[in-house]
Order: sequence, then C-alpha cells, then structure tokens
Amino acid sequence: MEGYRRCRWRLLPALLVLFLAACAASQPSDPARLGGEGGVYKLGRPYRVGGRWYVPRFDPHYEEVGLASWYGREFQGRRTANGEIFDPRRLTAAHPTLPLPSLVEVTNLENGRRIRVRVNDRGPFVPGRVIDLSEAAAVALGFRERGLARVRVRFLALAEAAGTPPRPETVAAAESGICPTAFGYVVQAGAFRDAARAGRKRERLAGLAPARIVPASVNPTSPLYRVQLGPFATRAQAEAVRARLAKLGVEDAFVYLARGETGETGSCPNQRTVAERERE
Repeated sequence: MEGYRRCRWRLLPALLVLFLAACAASQPSDPARLGGEGGVYKLGRPYRVGGRWYVPRFDPHYEEVGLASWYGREFQGRRTANGEIFDPRRLTAAHPTLPLPSLVEVTNLENGRRIRVRVNDRGPFVPGRVIDLSEAAAVALGFRERGLARVRVRFLALAEAAGTPPRPETVAAAESGICPTAFGYVVQAGAFRDAARAGRKRERLAGLAPARIVPASVNPTSPLYRVQLGPFATRAQAEAVRARLAKLGVEDAFVYLARGETGETGSCPNQRTVAERERE
C-alpha cells in the first residue's frame, strides 16, 4: 500500500502537465507567446513563386480549409517578411496573402485542437497548403510528428505593429500597377444558398487545392456562397483540377480567370519574381 501511495504521488506532476497542455490547445493562445517585437505593417505587392502568382489582400472575412505544415529551428533568428525575428518557440505562422501581422485562429480538423497565432511571414508555397506554422504552434495543434494536418484558418484581426495598418478589402495588385492576369485562374466547384452546405463542400475538396467560400452579392435577401479552388497561374493547371473534380462526381465545375481579366499569366511586363523584388 505504501508503494502504491508513493507511485501515485509521483504520477501527479506528469498528469498535471498533460492536463495543462490539453487545456492550452483548446483555449485562445497566451498573447505573450505570439511575439511581434520589431514588426511593421506590411501587405506587399503581388509576387510569383514556382510559376504561381500570389496577390496579398486584406479580407476581414477570410476563412480557408487546407493543409498546414510547420517550420522550425533552421530558421531561428532570421527576419520574417515584416521584419520580426523568427522564434520557433513562439506561436507564429507564414501565410501567402494575409496582411502582416495578422491574428488568425487555426483549428486542427483531425483532433479539434484550436489556437491563435500571429502571421508575420510569407509562405507556404506548396499547392494545397494554406499556412506554415512555427514548431510551437505545430506542437500545440498536435501534428509536429506527422508534419502535416488538415486545418481551418480564420482571420481574427490585425495584430499590433509599427506603421500604418492596411485598410480592409485592400488588394495589393490594385495599388502596384501589376498586370491584372496575376490574379490567376479559379475553379468554381459549386454555388449554394446554404452556407453550411458550402462549408461542407469546401472541406471535402480542400485536399485538391486551396479552397475558399466567396459570398456573392447578387441578392442581399438571398445570398449565394460560391466554393472556389485556386487561384492557379495557368488555365492548364486549373483545368487539371477541374478534370479531377469531374472524376469525383463534381461535373458542373468550371474554370474562369479571376476578376474577369484575360490573357495567360506571364505575358505582362510588370510581373516580377520574388528574386527580382528583393533586388530592388
């Protein structure tokens, strides 16, 4: 009996640590762990990585489902895209288009864990991935060992930083004079009157490519929710995804050039690669 008591008391600290870790993963994150020292507000111009264009945009209603990855100690001490120092122990993230810095809620759809992170960097640049998290964020969400997780990312607010914050609905391309074809091709996989149905469709298709819901203001009394995949740099890439959708039974999907532009990406003299922008 005495041995049992000693063993029980030794287990209590370990059980307490596990309990606190589980609570932290399901509650809003500690602001002190979000970092932010030395950061400035930044939206940035459209840029191209791996043949694909990314257009930074301030969309207060942003919400997207896709794959999350993580990056860690090999980048420790480096400057992020908005000038902060990367620390893998902080709850931070990289996103290709959100304004910097932003606060977003990330939910691991595979285990239900939910945290808030500070977006202060650009990336990831892999099809289907919507956010690149710090090592600490991957631990909190429970997918560090696996490397990838299916998540929902929801914009909460701009984070605190120096400088002038961008305005809602600001689109970088509109301010930079870049060729409008940079917005790329989009695959519309469905349109629904019911937001819940649109959400289920988006989650089902998020493994193919970045998926989002775009409300259409056709009739204010009867909103329409469009499920879109992309954008893609070329029509061929978008058509390949449309063909895959057809095999999954989504036969009414169609491809169009976002915002009504015409022409193949690559034909505009204002288009610049990341390396070209960094040399400026």
